[in-house]
Amino acid sequence: MIKSFITSLALLAFCSQVNATEVDIVTNQGTIRVDLNDSAAPKTVANFLRYADEGFYDNTIFHRVIRGFMVQGGGFTKDLERKSTHKAVAYEGENGLANNRGTLAMARTQDPNSATSQFFINQVDNVFLNHGASGGAGYTVFGHVISGMDVVDAIAAVTTSNVGPYQNVPTTPVTIKSVSRVN
Repeated sequence: MIKSFITSLALLAFCSQVNATEVDIVTNQGTIRVDLNDSAAPKTVANFLRYADEGFYDNTIFHRVIRGFMVQGGGFTKDLERKSTHKAVAYEGENGLANNRGTLAMARTQDPNSATSQFFINQVDNVFLNHGASGGAGYTVFGHVISGMDVVDAIAAVTTSNVGPYQNVPTTPVTIKSVSRVN
């Protein structure tokens, strides 16, 4: 009986590892390792991995940084030139995942189905960004930081300013060197 229970636990652990996808977001401030939730947000994860696999995120920046809120990147070069993206991904914010500290979510416009390449990492619990919190769509959470939250906090602490039409831009660029799969 105990042997069967231990075997079942080992099999469960193996199966959960097989379905997990981890990525490293390598920045000039350090590395952030993220576990993507393939089962809760399959379209969003596939979209993010497509950009990562294509090298799209290489040498982009965290262009919007608000201490005590979040850090956002994945769409602009260091010269604040917007990169051309693929078609938007369908909204998956009703997946039960919350915008808590250390979670990775998709940035978007007012249209819930407008997320493309830009993502953000919540520095704090942002309950108001969850599905239904404001009476409608929220922001799709699709992963969480498993190491490197100290890097997120360091990024959130940088000095920012307004640059043209953009607000909360780091005065010294915070570069995303690469985003790549770990497994």
